[in-house]
Amino acid sequence: MTVYALWSSPRSRSTAFFRSMLERGDVVVLHEPFFDLHATGHTEFDGDTCTTAGELLRKLRSRSGGRSLFLKETTDHRYEEILSDTSFLTEARHAFLIRTPEEIAASYHALHPEMKQQEVGLETLHELYRAVLDAGGHEPIVIDSDDLIASPAAVMAAYCGAVGLPFRSDALTWTAEDRPEWQRTARWHQMTASSSGFEGRTSRYDHTTRNSKRLAAFAAHHRPFYDLLRAERLRVDTGGK
Repeated sequence: MTVYALWSSPRSRSTAFFRSMLERGDVVVLHEPFFDLHATGHTEFDGDTCTTAGELLRKLRSRSGGRSLFLKETTDHRYEEILSDTSFLTEARHAFLIRTPEEIAASYHALHPEMKQQEVGLETLHELYRAVLDAGGHEPIVIDSDDLIASPAAVMAAYCGAVGLPFRSDALTWTAEDRPEWQRTARWHQMTASSSGFEGRTSRYDHTTRNSKRLAAFAAHHRPFYDLLRAERLRVDTGGK
């Protein structure tokens, strides 16, 4: 059984990616299980309750037979257990979803004004990307969420080809609805819940890197990590877009 892991900076359209993978129907999906552990002290997997990241990682590695598994996780929190688990870093198929730190900072702040610098998530995302590279397993994949929104079919087809999944064009659209997978954090997923596909929406925020020195400093700290990851992004034929 293959584990497909999507690591994403927060507010980077990872829920839409998750929703597309859920629509496929040929993989088991997990929504932010490691953050659930961090936030609540437990997460559910295969009918069992895991109370530590180490326990969840062991269950992920030992699962055999049946459908492969896709999990998506955001990096507004640092997961030391994952960074030190060489087997998981080597064996899973890892992809990394990015967005500009300026957009992340404004979007995150709108939902959590007390945010901290690390919660922009790109530094942690790059650290995890480097850990996967250093582990020497499968080639990590970087996806720019702007590319995903501009050309979802091309990007998802390229992602599927890179990790060895069949491309499913019917999974590019879905029924707009709330999902039980994100019930605990539903307010963070309202845009995807109201969407029926990969959509680029323009949002206006009261606080941005243009009028907030604090948010500008956050974005500036994470910009080098974004640039390093973006240089490695999956490049696709977007038909001139």
